[in-house]
Amino acid sequence: MKKFIILISGRGSNMGALLKAYKEGHLQAEPALVISNRSQAPGLETARSFGVRTEFISFKDGRAGEQRTIELAREVGAEFIVLAGFMRVLTETLINAFPNRIINIHPSLLPAFPGLHAQKQALDYGVRVSGCTTHFVNAGVDTGPTIQQRVVEVKPDDTEETLSARILAEEHGLIVETVNLLATNRLSTEEGREVTVLTADNADERR
Repeated sequence: MKKFIILISGRGSNMGALLKAYKEGHLQAEPALVISNRSQAPGLETARSFGVRTEFISFKDGRAGEQRTIELAREVGAEFIVLAGFMRVLTETLINAFPNRIINIHPSLLPAFPGLHAQKQALDYGVRVSGCTTHFVNAGVDTGPTIQQRVVEVKPDDTEETLSARILAEEHGLIVETVNLLATNRLSTEEGREVTVLTADNADERR
């Protein structure tokens, strides 16, 4: 079973979904380490409650923080990285060390509404549907190749809070599904930016 690390900045709701799925036997990879760039992030205590090792890295010097992340990833034998509410833009230091092996989840149907407050952006624009996206991470802000998406209806009386809550519920399932695809070699980016989800048989051939 492959191992991976999770990067968070706050409560780590999606991290919690991954740890719960692993505990219940629904995740096909082992979360070996949780790193936060905030020492008091509530998600660190959540991770510890699941028995997962945690580390704090300030990332004030971004490249130094990323280099330390690489060192820790190698130490625990991690093969990929999941960003779960990690509020930093990564540089090529970390991206090049894990090419097409860093995934992020974002609360919109990318490429629409990247960056912060995506749910508010969707409401301000007046869209009828929004949702969430998992994607590979590149040097841009939410510009990496899309992996999977789930659609959420925008209701006429929605606020940023109510829309965010419904999208988050979909994020929890989507992040688990995407991690399972990556862990079982079922994601291919060989055709440029397009990500292909492989069948189980094709994934076996790539191992």
